[in-house]
Amino acid sequence: MSRRDKRSSAESGSRGSERHTNAVAKAARPGKAARSKGRGEVERSAGERWQGVRPGRPQRAGAPRNSVHSAEKPPEPVPAPLPTKVQTVAVTADEANMRVDRFLEARFPGLSFSHIQRVVRKGELRVNGRRADSKDRVSEGDKVRIPPLKLDTPKAAVGLSDAETKIRDELRKMVLFEDADVMVLNKPAGLAVQGGSGLSRHIDGMLETMRDAKGQRPRLVHRLDRETAGCLLIAKTRFAATALTGAFRHRSARKIYWALVAGVPKPKQGRISTYLAKEENEEESIMRIAAHGDEGASHAVTYYAVVETSAQKLAWVSLKPVTGRTHQLRAHMAHIGHAIIGDPKYFNKENWQLPGGLQNRLHLLARRIVIPHPRGGVIDASAPLPPHMLQSWNLLGLEADRFDPIENAPEE
Repeated sequence: MSRRDKRSSAESGSRGSERHTNAVAKAARPGKAARSKGRGEVERSAGERWQGVRPGRPQRAGAPRNSVHSAEKPPEPVPAPLPTKVQTVAVTADEANMRVDRFLEARFPGLSFSHIQRVVRKGELRVNGRRADSKDRVSEGDKVRIPPLKLDTPKAAVGLSDAETKIRDELRKMVLFEDADVMVLNKPAGLAVQGGSGLSRHIDGMLETMRDAKGQRPRLVHRLDRETAGCLLIAKTRFAATALTGAFRHRSARKIYWALVAGVPKPKQGRISTYLAKEENEEESIMRIAAHGDEGASHAVTYYAVVETSAQKLAWVSLKPVTGRTHQLRAHMAHIGHAIIGDPKYFNKENWQLPGGLQNRLHLLARRIVIPHPRGGVIDASAPLPPHMLQSWNLLGLEADRFDPIENAPEE
């Protein structure tokens, strides 16, 4: 392996000088975790297996990354050929529980969001012989009928309006790492990644302002919840989109999240393994803990580690998802009785007193992403704490540069 080639860096969030260590002295104790046989568990021995620091120089939690480490160049990925005639494919285990539009996008990186929606809207894509909606989810073994597909003709590169220039400049300020193939953005909390009902402002739409000289636009390769801040990986070419999508599918990507949760998980390090299934009502949809074999249930695995606590009422937890299910981290932490602070779907604030000074916003950060670079080496990018989380860290006296024990979690 050759020497590391650090191509760029970004500043990590700083700590404020004012500390209030007794801010949560009167906070109510969170409820105990619900337990149900066969519906998921915390493996208490798992934490013991990976406690301690690995040999070598430890990486502190607050240390900035955002670089490419050189490595032996892998063979270049070959983009999946777009079907020129109708074909039927089977859904794999890794694709189970994906939305129909996400399934199509994962199979054929480079297809535009608008083209995918158009194919689905016209009823040309069918699942098990039935017309599918873009929000429907596929299950392992489903037969998906895919019509002939084609890439949209690149738009001619033209000058940007003043409004578009402002959008492009806003995106530029989010960049943590960038080269000719890949870009990592620091997505702000509250900004959606992709459009939806009533959403006109989102990252996918903003990327229209970053077309290259050939008219090619950057592409999303994964997503974050609207209220989650942090590292968002973007492919700037179809070649990169194919490679990065494949890395996610084959679990070659490593993602680390930081969260502030109610109470202190015990043990302080562990592995959560459950099945999750979507549950909808008239007001909202959530992911519930399910049993193996339940309709729409998918296996979900998360490693967690407590980094620091505050008055035994709150804990800074580092999370490493092995799988990538919808709301996985939020549902898993709620399942073990330690919901993420400010979570509007999984945190029952009525039964818990929010300490003074903490904002009632989701305290979840996509802190770090490590993934093979399409042309060799490894992308390693980190995002600083967003303003509302930095305020909480300062208020609670949490040291943002502590060693992150999730670094020692096993790979699966």
